[in-house]
Amino acid sequence: MTVDERLTLEQGLLLALLAVDTVLLALLELFFLPLRIGVVPVPVTVLVGAVTTPWLVWTTAKLVRPGLSWVPLALWVLVVFGVGLLGPGGDLVLIQDWRALLLLGASALPGAMVLGGAPRRAVGRGAGRG
Repeated sequence: MTVDERLTLEQGLLLALLAVDTVLLALLELFFLPLRIGVVPVPVTVLVGAVTTPWLVWTTAKLVRPGLSWVPLALWVLVVFGVGLLGPGGDLVLIQDWRALLLLGASALPGAMVLGGAPRRAVGRGAGRG
């Protein structure tokens, strides 16, 4: 495959669909991050992000093109920071406590690991190989 190859219509539509999914999931994770049951914080959206962000990166690499697998991760980070820090009406949506750090770490780090192919490289190594 050369760099000049254009995406097919199907690949372009699939990339657009995955980008919309990424934006919607990032917004869902961000807006429901302060969820509480009584006085106990319940950041269930951290689990959603930990599963969906790497999955979106992996799906883009498999179904669209490996060279474009960075798009969901970059879009997720832009939405979380953009809406979180410059939220609607200038409100600060990204809460300033441990839940925000947990969301960023649990979503962006596994997504970056999938993007970098760390799981494949670790599995591909045999004992005694470096």
